[in-house]
Amino acid sequence: MSDFVISMYDKTQYEAGPKAKMDVVKFLKKADFKSIIFYFNGARKAELMSIKQVMWDIPREIKKQKMQNVLFQYPAFNERTNNKIIDEVKKKRGTKIFLLLHDVESLRLHRDEPEYIAEEIAFFNKSDGVIAHNEEMVKWLKQAGMIKPIVSLGIFDYDNPQVMVKHDKYERTICFAGNLGKSEFLKKMDSEIPLYLYGPNQADKYPENINYQGSYSPEELPKYLKQSFGLIWDGDSLTECNGIFGEYLKYNNPHKASLYLSSGLPVIVWKQAALASFVEHNGLGITINSLAELDRILADVTEENYREMCNNVRIIGQKIRDGHYITQAIQKLLELN
Repeated sequence: MSDFVISMYDKTQYEAGPKAKMDVVKFLKKADFKSIIFYFNGARKAELMSIKQVMWDIPREIKKQKMQNVLFQYPAFNERTNNKIIDEVKKKRGTKIFLLLHDVESLRLHRDEPEYIAEEIAFFNKSDGVIAHNEEMVKWLKQAGMIKPIVSLGIFDYDNPQVMVKHDKYERTICFAGNLGKSEFLKKMDSEIPLYLYGPNQADKYPENINYQGSYSPEELPKYLKQSFGLIWDGDSLTECNGIFGEYLKYNNPHKASLYLSSGLPVIVWKQAALASFVEHNGLGITINSLAELDRILADVTEENYREMCNNVRIIGQKIRDGHYITQAIQKLLELN
């Protein structure tokens, strides 16, 4: 009997999409978890591929394995594949299935849809327990009707092959990495502070302090992040994180936070973000109410303050590089069962 991680992702994706799932597989391999991966792609044939997987690939692959504990990286491609994976594992007598929630669509794209929320929570309750991003997500899941054990991850781990940056001095520079197409606030961010952007879908024009640096793979990107801070923000406003993805920050752990910290960069994050308490508790950067405060707040940071943040970041960043958080979370979950 073996422990397994079951994942499904688009292996052709150039962006950071499947990075978090791939890293979980790699880190849990050290804890003797075997891996089953089902693939899809974003083209039109993905829907047809999912029908084939449900009819043939998923049941065949799961049926032949001797499984003790299974961690399913949720979500898979669609509701059909999600349900098939969990139902096939539950057919195996004595096997426990747990979910690592990469995204909770009830908190993202379907926040005001009671029917959808009830269905997603019912799906979570089919498992033997889940790993949620943080305590805010844990609290929401319980309020929404989750009755199975829930463990907080804390932060996502990040397999980072680049050397962690060591800052000799504080330069008051910021970087922002991600899908720039959904980061409308950047077009308004006219500041004294140099801001360096990394990622696809850049705008035609940005304020003068903003410098576009190109788009790189998740493995290459950390090599270029040499700035003083990494910014975590979303939406189209400078005064708050708003819109679907901005509101989602109140509950999720953005993967870019793990990118920055594992690279050795302190972070700047919205005070109302779920991740703010992790940053404050561990002394990993600055939490702010508004981007309009940035010039003043960064001017007040002393060399000594900054050195202390960087020292804290190196400690937590190394844990993130080592897969500490997922390993700890799955151990806690297994103990609860």
